[in-house]
Amino acid sequence: MGKDGQSRAYLFSIVLIAVIGGLLFGYDTAVISGAEQALDTFFRGAEDFTYTKLLHGFTASSALIGCIIGGAISGLLASSVGRKKSLLIAGVLFFVSAIGSGHPESAILPYGEPSLALLVSFNIYRIIGGIGVGLASAICPMYIAEISPANIRGTLVSCNQFAIIFGMLVVYFVNYLIRNNLADTQEGIAAAMVEIGWRRMFISEAFPAGAFFLLVFLVPETPRYLVMKGRSDAALKILTRINGSAEGSRVLAEIKDNIVEKKEKLLSYGIAVIITGVLLSFFQQAIGINVVLYYAPRIFEDLGASGDASMMQTVVMGIVNIIFTLVAIFTVDKFGRKPLLIIGSTGMMIGMLALAIFSFCNLIGVGALIFIIIYTASFMMSWGPICWVLISEIFPNTIRSQAVAIAVAMQWVANFLVSSTFPSLSAWSVGGTYLIYAVMSLLSAVFVWRMVPETKGKTLEDMSALWRRGA
Repeated sequence: MGKDGQSRAYLFSIVLIAVIGGLLFGYDTAVISGAEQALDTFFRGAEDFTYTKLLHGFTASSALIGCIIGGAISGLLASSVGRKKSLLIAGVLFFVSAIGSGHPESAILPYGEPSLALLVSFNIYRIIGGIGVGLASAICPMYIAEISPANIRGTLVSCNQFAIIFGMLVVYFVNYLIRNNLADTQEGIAAAMVEIGWRRMFISEAFPAGAFFLLVFLVPETPRYLVMKGRSDAALKILTRINGSAEGSRVLAEIKDNIVEKKEKLLSYGIAVIITGVLLSFFQQAIGINVVLYYAPRIFEDLGASGDASMMQTVVMGIVNIIFTLVAIFTVDKFGRKPLLIIGSTGMMIGMLALAIFSFCNLIGVGALIFIIIYTASFMMSWGPICWVLISEIFPNTIRSQAVAIAVAMQWVANFLVSSTFPSLSAWSVGGTYLIYAVMSLLSAVFVWRMVPETKGKTLEDMSALWRRGA
């Protein structure tokens, strides 16, 4: 316990538990990368329907439908039952999805027999998990932002992105271990992946999901939500432990002054703030990052790697992603949000443009791998964490839960459109697809330069004045 009742250990322990939701976000969205080729083979064996490329694109990205739903209802849940209970609900959904996706037969359908009914069941369970991801993607950054002091808020919210990427790295590694412990030969591994491997990959998520659900019981509700519900004394206790007595009282007074306006309509601050949030979400996905994350093993195989090597290269990429997410964590509160976003957009444009050229010239190998790493590293030190930082802090308190829900829902709509169209687009032209993502990267830099305000060092209560001035 520090001076004036402040405890940074208390704050960091709360954030550590909250970011497990981000880890599950990453785990759930990336688990499909190791399983999608086995699922493709498995469902192509069905006799009652034809499993097309379009159906596979939908199956590989069906969780994103749930993400859209979860993002859309996150504001309603956050306002009605609170941030903490919303995280508990997300934990339950993650757990149910993990078990159900691994055993979509649900003790009703014949085990191991591919059919249209089994495909529907599998996608329903993936959508359930997607709802959990949608909730976590909105509520975790919101929770951390509302619990954190202004001077380190960007760093702590960025930790959620670190957890997302760490969750992806964990599942890449888990998928690699599951795959390579199925059999001794590549032929045996391929057959076992279709039979049991993809199931184990999905079920593995049940362990972190169960832990998250139990640990969330230990964290408090956010002070801002407590004040909105008339529980100022409880809010003051939490603020005092996080900020110290004097600063806690000052922050509580600021929250109370701002919460008076809590009945404001969504457009009370004009349309610009909503458009800015929506476009932040749109561009984070339109630059194609989740194509690389979801289809990483397949992309590496297309670039000339074998099945085993492609999985290992995916793990290496995950490690690079973590390193550059740490760059964002340690610089976002020092250099600001806008400079990092513009630098990241430039790096992504270079990476995708190079990949497009390599593809058009039919050049594969180490060069392409290097530019994939440049692209993903640029994303991880910029748009990956900082988009979530801005979405969690850019909206005024009085409309935050509604506005965050809209922005997050748009993010998952864009994610679904990009991810589900990639198989068809790549069949049309791989190079042309990468060129589209390069153009989007350029447009994202222009958008940030022209429309996004700098929020470094500002309190959440400052956002009302910022947008009333027209940003």
